[in-house]
Amino acid sequence: MKIQDSLAMVTGGASGLGEACVRMLVSRGAKAAILDLQEDRAEKLIAELGSKVVFAKTDVTNEESVQGAVKRILDAFGRINVVINCAGVGDPAKLLSKKGPMPLSFFNRVVQINLIGTFNVIRLAVEQMVKNTPGPDGEKGVVINTASAAAFDGQIGQPAYSASKAGVVGMTLPLARECAEYGIRVMTIAPGLFNTPMLAILPQAAREALGKMVPFPARLGDPSEYAELCRHIIENPMLNGEVIRLDGAIRMAAR
Repeated sequence: MKIQDSLAMVTGGASGLGEACVRMLVSRGAKAAILDLQEDRAEKLIAELGSKVVFAKTDVTNEESVQGAVKRILDAFGRINVVINCAGVGDPAKLLSKKGPMPLSFFNRVVQINLIGTFNVIRLAVEQMVKNTPGPDGEKGVVINTASAAAFDGQIGQPAYSASKAGVVGMTLPLARECAEYGIRVMTIAPGLFNTPMLAILPQAAREALGKMVPFPARLGDPSEYAELCRHIIENPMLNGEVIRLDGAIRMAAR
């Protein structure tokens, strides 16, 4: 699919990986809709990038909220060609701590946002994407989801996060197989350690130490590198039904 003149919706698009994707899309002639709860950050991005970007304040776990965002995009742009799901949380918690067992509400919240929120967006976006006029090879749309290296190498303190991201990995192939009938591709990226707001709360020394854990390059990933992989996925029609690790060959230790 050509990015030029395409219409994309990006969850978590106000910061981190999502913001990098919005910037990449606009720089290559696409229009983008930011679905996020961070209204201030989204408005600053729109002020910088101009009329090719719109914002819909969205809770991805809420059906009505995503339905409203889809309507906002259709009203503004008329169609949806690309979906990039970056909304998520990485809150850590151990199964058992000094305070007792992990609250079930904590586990549920992480899974609701990272897994169910991703599926909620996909199902409502694909409903609209199937209406698109197919390209020369019959393609109508592209969906890109964000998992994590933690889906494969979850650390102590990550049972909720790892489970949610493993769920995103697990639904990639069945969704791709079904959406193939509609001319829509479904891919997932599993990033390693990236310099995003999730890590920004750590001291600089701690971030540098984490970066040195990566075999090569021995640094944190830059969100623009995630966005560039999204660009290639959009433009390469043979990428479908696969999970790509973007992690510099890191395999996380237990702690």
